Amino acid sequence: MGAIAQQRRSSKTRKLKRRTHYKIQIPGMVLCECGAYKLAHRVCPECGKYDGKEVKAIKVKEEKSEE
Repeated sequence: MGAIAQQRRSSKTRKLKRRTHYKIQIPGMVLCECGAYKLAHRVCPECGKYDGKEVKAIKVKEEKSEE
């Protein structure tokens, strides 16, 4: 007869130590045409393009000149 069922409750620390080698990977970042990094298969937040076509109009902030 083998030890099939758990005999004692494992502590939180032991459970967390067992799970340490599973790391969350960074999302797939790609370089846009404008040079900014963006998530793959998403509209670029900098230029508003997706697959080379402008999908979303981005308002450009104009700097005030001190005159």
